[in-house]
Amino acid sequence: MKVVLSIKPEFANKIFDGTKKFEFRKAIFKNQDVKTILVYSSSPVQKVIGEFQIEHILKDNLASLWETTKDYSGITEDYFYQYFADKETGFAIKIKSKKKYTKPKCLRADFNLFPPQSFVYWTNG
Repeated sequence: MKVVLSIKPEFANKIFDGTKKFEFRKAIFKNQDVKTILVYSSSPVQKVIGEFQIEHILKDNLASLWETTKDYSGITEDYFYQYFADKETGFAIKIKSKKKYTKPKCLRADFNLFPPQSFVYWTNG
């Protein structure tokens, strides 16, 4: 099973250039069978630009989560704390391996999905 995550283009690109090895989330999907993330690069790109395998998912208090992930967060410490402003704990998805598509895919035409606010399950592939 796969999950489609909406990710801002600047951060999606950092995943595929290797400078971002953690994707941060305020909430996480419950299904333990999810092994692959489809990366939907949000506006203005609005395409699925690749996918990555999940190594593991961390859940921790914000100070510990930042300390563990900061070297490969792909974001600033200020941005991290702004993103998690109303939370005490957060999630970080550790990226194991990644594959950028040579031709970006259309979420509607190729996956029969609409852009998710946070994430959506995809089971057809």
